[in-house]
Amino acid sequence: MSSRPRAPAQPEAALLTNPDRPFLTDIETLRKRARQHIEQGAVTEAYRADADVVVKLLNEALATEIVCTLRYKRHYFMAKGIHAEPVAAEFLEHANQEQGHADQIAERIVQLGGEPDFSPQGLATRSHAEYIEGDGLLQMIKEDLVAERIAIESYLEMIAYLEGRDPTTRRLLESILANEEEHAEDLNSLLEGWQAA
Repeated sequence: MSSRPRAPAQPEAALLTNPDRPFLTDIETLRKRARQHIEQGAVTEAYRADADVVVKLLNEALATEIVCTLRYKRHYFMAKGIHAEPVAAEFLEHANQEQGHADQIAERIVQLGGEPDFSPQGLATRSHAEYIEGDGLLQMIKEDLVAERIAIESYLEMIAYLEGRDPTTRRLLESILANEEEHAEDLNSLLEGWQAA
């Protein structure tokens, strides 16, 4: 055991300028940069993505989530037949979750200095997924599964684009992607159960 006295604890600012961690910007520079372009809110000099491109992608994702919410709601109300009750409950749960995704995406658009596009005009063309009503319960399940698969592919591409550029938006989309994959699995299970019956 050493009898040497311990060095006093370093203040936090000293840790930020520690030569063992040279990749961290010194605190005075961070403070100075934070005051520049203050009107840009969360988008700082360190932001590596093109905010306009990210906002455009997010508005497309927002439109997709809104279309999916509307389609699931319609399917919930239109579900009929002997097997309809559990399927309708699944449609309603998915509709509510898609609405939650839309709200999260709209919030992120605002954080990036953009405006969420909730306009019904052009909604279907901005959306990656289609609004197909489906005739009967089986067709509704299939159309919702197709839409989920489209959303999954779209989110995977957006996440790949954001890698190393915008970690906050990437994590948000990864969270939504995980939920969309769960939806797809739920619908696939319903479809398999239907076909086995």
